Amino acid sequence: MDEIKSFIEKITPINNKDWLFFSSKLQKTTVNKHVPLIKVGEIENSLSFIVKGMVRIYIPKEENDLTFGFLFENEFVTAYDSFLTQTPSKYQIETLTKTTILRISYKDLEDVYLKTSCGNIIGRKMAENMFLIKSKRELSLLSKTAEERYLDLFLERPNVLKQIPLKYIASYIGVTPQALSRIRKRIT
Repeated sequence: MDEIKSFIEKITPINNKDWLFFSSKLQKTTVNKHVPLIKVGEIENSLSFIVKGMVRIYIPKEENDLTFGFLFENEFVTAYDSFLTQTPSKYQIETLTKTTILRISYKDLEDVYLKTSCGNIIGRKMAENMFLIKSKRELSLLSKTAEERYLDLFLERPNVLKQIPLKYIASYIGVTPQALSRIRKRIT
C-alpha cells in the first residue's frame, strides 16, 4: 500500500486518520494475464490503482479491437464514465500481464469523499488529470500523423513499445499492423 500512499501524497498531504480510513476501504487483488477487469455492458463499480502490471482499454470488434489506452504501475484505472454515471460501459479493460491492483468501490469512494479532509481534493485532481490525458489523446488523433503519434508514444512511454504487442500499438495510433511496420522501418 506504500505505492498508493506515495502517489496520493504527491497530489496532496494526507493525515494519518484519513489514510487509515481510506486504506481500510482498499481491496488488494491479483489478476492473471488477459483477464477483463470490466466488459462491455457491465457497470464499473470500482476505481483501481495498479500496483504491478499493465492494462489495455479497448472496444472489442470482430476483426480488430480498437485500443485507446494503456495504463501501468502507479496509475489509476477505471471505466471512468461508467463509474461516474453508474451506467453500462461501452468498452473493456483487460490485463496485459499478471496485474496486482488495489480497488475501492463506488460506495466506499463516496464515503471517503464525505468523511476525509482530502478526499475531494484527490478526486478533483484525478478527474482533472484524466481530462487532460483524454484531451491530449483527442488532439493528437485530430492533428498529428500516425508517425507523429508513434514517435510521441515512443518518447512519452518507451515501456509501451517494449512490453505491448505491436497489433495493440498499431490500433492505439490508428493504423494497421502493416502500416506500423512501415512507420518503424522509416524511423530506424
